Amino acid sequence: MRLLVATVLATGLCAAGGCGGTGPGAASPTGTAPGPTAPATSGSGPTAGPATGSGPPAAPTAGPAVGGGAPAGENAPAVCAAVQRAEATAIRTYDEELGRMVAAIGANDHTAAETARRRAEAALDGWRRTLREQSARAADPSLAALLRDLDAEVAAMGTDVGGLDETELDRLRQRLDQLCRG
Repeated sequence: MRLLVATVLATGLCAAGGCGGTGPGAASPTGTAPGPTAPATSGSGPTAGPATGSGPPAAPTAGPAVGGGAPAGENAPAVCAAVQRAEATAIRTYDEELGRMVAAIGANDHTAAETARRRAEAALDGWRRTLREQSARAADPSLAALLRDLDAEVAAMGTDVGGLDETELDRLRQRLDQLCRG
């Protein structure tokens, strides 16, 4: 059941265009500032960015949302993309290691079970670290608060199958989808 929830969470954050993965900031590495490419949609003020053309972009890129939902700030695409990447990696590793832990327990291999448990927890710790980093980086206070809430919920997950509040994770995921939609 826990694997199913983790898979649903991973799929939900990656699906439906959440976290706008096509904008200029979406490909920036985790923890990297969006740099001069993020404000390229505004065209205001001098930038030392990589833009070499003399005209403005033909259409807005993954900047703040306009209409249809609350805007999540100028750096939201980069923040959302970093969270999305960390989440996908953490869930994949967590699922694999939790499966190994269960198999090792079934085989009465306590050493392997403990190793898998530590790796699963390390995966969640990495995800939480990214959530905290991106929360501090988020320009939008609503997105920052949501990432702190997700951090707290992921902290509760651990390797205890009963420690997950599926309803709360789903609610937080839906809020993240709304804020990251651009």
